[in-house]
Amino acid sequence: MEERRLTALPETVEQYQAGFPLLTEEAVGNRTDLEEGELFTLEAPDGDFLGRGYIGKQNKGIGWILTKKENEQIDEQFISKKLMMAISRRGNLLASEETTAFRVFNGEGDGFGGILIDYYAGYYVLQFYSLGAYSFRQQFIDILTQTMDPAGIYEKKRFSDDQEKQQSDFVSGNEAPAPLPIKENGMNFAVYLDDGAMTGIFLDQRDVRKTLRDEWAAGSTVLNTFSYTGAFSTAAALGGAVSTVSVDAANRSREKTAEQFRLNEIDMDSQTILVDDVFSWFRKAASRQQTYDIVVLDPPSFARTKQTMFRAAKDYGRLVEDALELMEPGSLLIASTNHAGLPRWRFRRQVEQAFKAKDRRFRMEKQFSLPEDFLVNADYPEGDYLKVLAMRVL
Repeated sequence: MEERRLTALPETVEQYQAGFPLLTEEAVGNRTDLEEGELFTLEAPDGDFLGRGYIGKQNKGIGWILTKKENEQIDEQFISKKLMMAISRRGNLLASEETTAFRVFNGEGDGFGGILIDYYAGYYVLQFYSLGAYSFRQQFIDILTQTMDPAGIYEKKRFSDDQEKQQSDFVSGNEAPAPLPIKENGMNFAVYLDDGAMTGIFLDQRDVRKTLRDEWAAGSTVLNTFSYTGAFSTAAALGGAVSTVSVDAANRSREKTAEQFRLNEIDMDSQTILVDDVFSWFRKAASRQQTYDIVVLDPPSFARTKQTMFRAAKDYGRLVEDALELMEPGSLLIASTNHAGLPRWRFRRQVEQAFKAKDRRFRMEKQFSLPEDFLVNADYPEGDYLKVLAMRVL
């Protein structure tokens, strides 16, 4: 495909000269003639070279700049270099027996926006966020196959297209068992590589779970809300929590959480798994005057149930206020969001205002962002999406 020449509008030139990797509609005047996967060269109005990349339309923008070197071509050799550099950066994790699931390639953080690759105990899962990114699918698969000897390869298409819906995400090699057991800092988790967009664990919370297990859980009662498959509850129980309560609106959360407990030989008598709307359950728990030593809030950016609509950018403070009704002085709040559009300072302000509204004080124990394998491009701070505040209630 012939490379397209695009001219950046004058007001956007400075950000691209500084290294901003995302091509936006506004930068090139809302062009409608650009094709998915098409390579482009971006130039300033005076003809100066700004970067080279590909068109891949997703909610963030319409493409990614991959190189600032005028003579560097985007071809299989380029992809191989990016992928091998990314894998070499994770050498310590690839050699680990304690952690066997992590991110191998983190999009723009590793120099190729729109494509993520996760590693699960010998298997690789590729995620494509646009049809344009998907056009590079075979090169990535071929390079992984030739260099890493994968047990198997899976793919997740995180975009809509006109193709018939895939029956399976399996691509090549051997199919993974279901569940596939993986390790994270010595903890056992069950994952499913061919079960929709998510696998059963959010790998970006690895550092938070380890700290919960090692530093905070011993002797505590733990409430884990929006608990998904109970990974935080598992970490807490393994860290010596007296009891855990896991609350999630999805019916399957009950079975999936119990599976994680069994895999770690955790005493089920001290664990409670509830299928309920978290906001409704908060009200019921407050009316019963229940309290917890540790409360984990890890909601999705957007959620809708029969009773509630939640948007992290607007409603997180309300969630914290509800949680504080169940917390006494000395308890620990772990407040987390993965909403990329919610800046860290604004998220913290929401949480702090909720404390103020309830006339409560706190001491910041620890803050987390993405773990080391989720490499972030310094010129694209939006990529550092994870924000976690651990706050001691005073």
